[in-house]
Amino acid sequence: QVQLMESGGGSVQAGGSLKLSCAVSGNRDDNSYMGWFRQPPGKERERIADIYFDFGYGTAPYTDSVDGRFTISLDNAKNTLFLEMNSLKPEDSGMYSCAAAKSRGLTCRYTYSNCYWGQGTQVTVSS
Repeated sequence: QVQLMESGGGSVQAGGSLKLSCAVSGNRDDNSYMGWFRQPPGKERERIADIYFDFGYGTAPYTDSVDGRFTISLDNAKNTLFLEMNSLKPEDSGMYSCAAAKSRGLTCRYTYSNCYWGQGTQVTVSS
């Protein structure tokens, strides 16, 4: 079982920056995938960025709307996943959640039930 707790959300003006953190606790032995997702008000949850660390460490392409502005990273020593967000836009507003796959080889890019989820942290970007 893995527990996830996000922090770092808040209100910011367009063009500003935020850095989200996701503290991971529990047994990560079978976990090889983590990701950041967001759910804008009134819309479906969407994948933002993900990271794989099965053999080495790599990231998958970011969703187009954040590519070049957001950066995902993992600090293994601190068991913390980060999402650095720059040049924020009002359309970036939403509830941001981190996810960790329940077993090696799984992802939740398409199947959300494959992952453990945090409670989320709210990001509001004003114009």
